[in-house]
Amino acid sequence: MEIKRIKQESSGKRKRKKEYHLHMLSWMIRIGLLVISFVSLLFYPAKALHKYFPVSLFTSGLVLIMCSLSFRYKFWMVSGSIFKRLANDLTFVFGPFFAGTLWTFHLTFGKFWRYVTVNAALSIGVSFLVNPLLQRYNVYKFVNFNSAYLFLTYMGYALVIYPYQLLIKDRKKKA
Repeated sequence: MEIKRIKQESSGKRKRKKEYHLHMLSWMIRIGLLVISFVSLLFYPAKALHKYFPVSLFTSGLVLIMCSLSFRYKFWMVSGSIFKRLANDLTFVFGPFFAGTLWTFHLTFGKFWRYVTVNAALSIGVSFLVNPLLQRYNVYKFVNFNSAYLFLTYMGYALVIYPYQLLIKDRKKKA
């Protein structure tokens, strides 16, 4: 009986240790995404930042709306407290989405088919390659969502924000 109890305690310690390592890894991934995103902006032209900042901020707003809908409809779950959930969402919104939108518009705006192609390639990469890794490393877990929905959501954003940037460009010309 004693040996069985010792094995169970040992198994429990290993499980807690593994959970702790996954927790730390998920935080390192989040911080890494944020740091890489902001470091990339050190190489971003200031003139382009002024030009594409509004569309990037608009995109961040759209993603924040999706994150708030996720609370209600449980699109994805983040283990831990509400703070961890908010930190996770904000890391993605103001990290890769914000910087990615700036870079995508800087490199493709004015050439719609290039824009669509680049967005489709990035969306496929994130939805079907990066997303499973982030789920495996416990950054988040899809509940009522899947990779195909994620791809369609990203492409939906892309098709909404391009006309938004055209509108901004036209208004600046008239002003």
